Amino acid sequence: MALTFSSMLPLGTELPKFSLPNTVDGLEFSTTSLKEMPTLIMFICNHCPYVIHYHSLIQQLETDFNNVFNLVAISSNDVSSYPDDDPSKMTVLWKDLGLSFPYLYDEAQQIARQFQAECTPEFYVFDSNNVLTYRGRADDSSPNSGAPSGIDLTIAMRNTIDGHKVDIEQYPSMGCNIKWKS
Repeated sequence: MALTFSSMLPLGTELPKFSLPNTVDGLEFSTTSLKEMPTLIMFICNHCPYVIHYHSLIQQLETDFNNVFNLVAISSNDVSSYPDDDPSKMTVLWKDLGLSFPYLYDEAQQIARQFQAECTPEFYVFDSNNVLTYRGRADDSSPNSGAPSGIDLTIAMRNTIDGHKVDIEQYPSMGCNIKWKS
């Protein structure tokens, strides 16, 4: 594991278009599948201890926001080097966590590059006009530092839903680097 910080895609960026296989249902999922409401994109993977630290938060995000936000997770890791991140194992993890929103596999790693994603986990909030309002960390916790609160991310999501300004003082996420193909 190489500790990496997110590169902070510029605020105001339009949601990059994508179409990727959904490991939850086996179907293709694209930006055209999104409902007309805000969207949370999470770059995660199965094996990263930083992502595992946030499993309970990800479950809570689905409980709290599933009806008012598009929730989408994407894994872009090279599975030939990191077989725990294989799409079949992504499906099992989602089932074990009781999650139902899309968990997409970015085999070509193109979408991670479009988002300038660097690490897992990394969070991106887009308003209902598909404009980036927040990017970075969920909170200031890390593995072995106690339960995550998700305070930074959830405040940004609530402000986005309510049409309020999202604080522009935002902090990079930190976690395992995305496992790029050679």
